[in-house]
Amino acid sequence: MPVALLPDRALVTVTGPESAALLQGVLTCNVETLQAGEARLGALLAPQGKILFDFLISRIPDGFRLDTAIDRAADLAKRLTLYRLRAQVAISVDPTVAVAAAWAGASPAAESDTVADARHVDLSARIYAVEGAFSADASEAEYHRRRIALAVPEGGRDYAYGDAFPHEALLDQLGGVDFKKGCYVGQEVVSRMQHRGTARTRILAARYTGEAPPPGTEITVGGKGLGTTGSAADDRGLALVRLDRLADALTAGATPLAGDRPVTFEKPAYATFAMPEAAGSPAA
Repeated sequence: MPVALLPDRALVTVTGPESAALLQGVLTCNVETLQAGEARLGALLAPQGKILFDFLISRIPDGFRLDTAIDRAADLAKRLTLYRLRAQVAISVDPTVAVAAAWAGASPAAESDTVADARHVDLSARIYAVEGAFSADASEAEYHRRRIALAVPEGGRDYAYGDAFPHEALLDQLGGVDFKKGCYVGQEVVSRMQHRGTARTRILAARYTGEAPPPGTEITVGGKGLGTTGSAADDRGLALVRLDRLADALTAGATPLAGDRPVTFEKPAYATFAMPEAAGSPAA
């Protein structure tokens, strides 16, 4: 019953009678359909459509909590406050609650609040509790090893904030974007990419020959840039890759290199976008 504390995560709470209306109008995900006991992926974008903040959002009795990177939490609260205007909403970072991940049938303490991680069934659950209410029997590294094996990206590790579109970060594949709910910040750009199919860069699962290179290593093929590496564990990792250039490399029979290490790419098992193949082969 593995439970791993995630000290790099923090909670931003958004409470009050108009909290749902505020968040519905600015976030990529649909908070009105969010079920009790569910933690759904979402993001707050720049008007140009790039991800400024990502998080797992879940309901609390008087509003919502956003489980986000600890070094982004204060800025997320500040950005949401800019959109609050005169709405009856309170926004704050909650320093009293610890964040943990649980999987494989973990049974958290009764004092904790457990919600299902909607990104992937094999990520199981998030646990929120006052620090010390439960003990961890797995490490943060074990959690990320599992996340990487499932090819579930995370902001700040697999893509840079302010530099990636939701499609590039697979938010469209992991339930982090609702294409039917209406307007939100950056919605026009995201909708255009969806309907025109113009996302030419995607995060893919990477497998290296030997140990994975450090995050941020340039991936090249034939001396041309193909992408950059993200988080990794052992010989597996995630990478942000230009699909059109990968298609050209496969057609030419060239081997991509992450630094000086050969690397191959796979589409995440949950993904529905077309994966490049060599010319003459059907797209996956």
